[in-house]
This record gives sequence, C-alpha cells and structure tokens, in this order.
Amino acid sequence: MSGEVELSLQDLRVVARHAAGCAREVLALFEAERPGDGRPRAAVEAADAFADGAARTVLQRTTALAAHRAAAEAPPGAAREAARATASAAAAAYLHPLARATQVRHVLGAAASAARAAELAVGGDEAVGAAWIERARQRATPGLVAVLRRYPAAPTGGNRTSRLVAALDAALRA
Repeated sequence: MSGEVELSLQDLRVVARHAAGCAREVLALFEAERPGDGRPRAAVEAADAFADGAARTVLQRTTALAAHRAAAEAPPGAAREAARATASAAAAAYLHPLARATQVRHVLGAAASAARAAELAVGGDEAVGAAWIERARQRATPGLVAVLRRYPAAPTGGNRTSRLVAALDAALRA
C-alpha cells in the first residue's frame, strides 16, 4: 500500500477521542510524580476539545509538544510513559493520511503508552500491559477500527511500546 488514505475531520475526532480516553486513565501517574506540571493534562484537554467538535488548531500541536517535553523531563518510568500517552492524544488531531504502517503508532500510540505506563507503575508486569491493551480494544469504536484498517498493519518488534502498538493493532484487525 502506498500513497495516501482518506481521512475526514470526523475520522480524526474518533482517533482523538480514543487516544484521550486511554491517556486520561494514566494521567494520575504523571501528576502524582510531577504535581506542579500541567502540560500533560492540558494535552488531554486539547484532545478532548477537538474530539468534542472544537476546531483543529495550534492548541493541539502546542500541547502535544509541551507534553512531549514534560515526558522528556520526567525520570524514566510510569510518569514519562503517561506523559507520552497524553502527547499522543493531543497529536492525534494531526494524524497523517500517509498509507504507511508507521502511522499506526499515531492511531494507537496513546493506548500503547498508557499500557506501558501501567506496566511500569507495577514494576514492569507485562500482564498488566496486556490487560490494558484488551481494555483499549474493548473501548475502540467501529469508526476507530475503520480508520485503522486504512493503514498497513503495524510493524512487529522494536521496544515494548512498539510491541504493545502491534498487539493492539492485531487485536483490532482480527
């Protein structure tokens, strides 16, 4: 598959809604460790606003970048992954219509980072991540699955978060 996939504004809202829901579930992991840093919360709120019908603006981009910076500043662990989930949620408004498997991470990255954050919060238990991936699968709407299926399947391998993306992708395509 090459070229571009068709993405409507509604498709982007569906992706952002799923991503924000996943990220919101682990936001407390970041806030417990970095209580004065509101950047990840702002990113989830920007994703929610877009998903709820607000215009796609620079707000989603700037809050996504700010949440990425918050992740980079956090020590390795659950808080960092939780912030990455929030950044992915805000960035979902700008999913690229490129028909490449790498774009699947933009669709499912918030869910995978949330699952990884949950794993790390309990010492790295991969069973916890697998349970979170199942919850993300159950949360997925037919609209999200339809968007996902426009892209080639996620690549397998890579780091743990990449493997969680691939696992969720496979589960949603099954």
